[in-house]
Parts: sequence; structure tokens; C-alpha cells
Amino acid sequence: MTLPPLTIAQLNPDGSLPIPAPAPPAVDAAAEAAQAQLRLEELQEKLDALQAVLDKPLSAILAEQAQAQEAATAWDAFGAMWMLSQRAMRRVAMDLAAAQGVSEQEVVQRAMAHARSVLNVEDEDLGGSVAPAQLAHIARHKAFLRKQFR
Repeated sequence: MTLPPLTIAQLNPDGSLPIPAPAPPAVDAAAEAAQAQLRLEELQEKLDALQAVLDKPLSAILAEQAQAQEAATAWDAFGAMWMLSQRAMRRVAMDLAAAQGVSEQEVVQRAMAHARSVLNVEDEDLGGSVAPAQLAHIARHKAFLRKQFR
């Protein structure tokens, strides 16, 4: 440990002694070096990731972007198709229910009961109308779906 340099205080013009400035806090050089090394490693990782992108040919970057756009468009079209089919099936259900004297509220209650059954009963497939792959997809999102079908 090194001692700070010795300074001789000069009296103020009024004869009082000046209050010395507080000494700077002791700096742990090893801790500072370790932090600097960590920061250097983080920056190097970021630089390497950026360099990996820059090393790709522009055509590859554009192809990845185009492929992502195609996938997004396909999912958007699938969502539109799903929504339309759901609305059409709802209309059929309401028309059939009305013909049998069943209210819309009763139809909705039955549909919600079936949805809750799929979410809460193991291997419930609504009489075979939900394929195993669809059940697996539903299972991955059960936490979210349970909030929707309370």
C-alpha cells in the first residue's frame, strides 16, 4: 500500500486552516481490471455477432429476409382462413340451434364447456374431432388458453 503524498497546508488569509479535500476513495485495481475484462469480453461477443452478419453475402441476408416474410404472410393467410371457417361454423351452429329451439346463449355455453374439457381433461379430443397434432399444439398453449376459456 502506498501512502498519499504529504502536503503542507497554507494558512488562509484570515489565519484559519483550510479544510482538506477528502481523499479519493481507494480503488481496487484488481476489481477494476476484472470489470474491464468482462466488459471487453461482452464487446468482443457483440463484435463477433456483428461480423458474422457482415460476412454473409447480401444475397443470403436478403434471402433470409424474404423467407421470413413468406412465412409471416403464410401465417397471416392461415389466420384469415381459420377466422373465416370459425365464423362460418358458428353461423351453422346458430342456425341449427335456432331450428331446434336452442338459444344462442346455450350454444355458447356448450362450446365453452367443450373447450374447457379439452383444456382440463387429459386426452379429450371431442369425439375424435381434434387431431393428435392439434392436441399437442393446444397443450403447448394451455396456460394462455385457460385464461381465455374461463
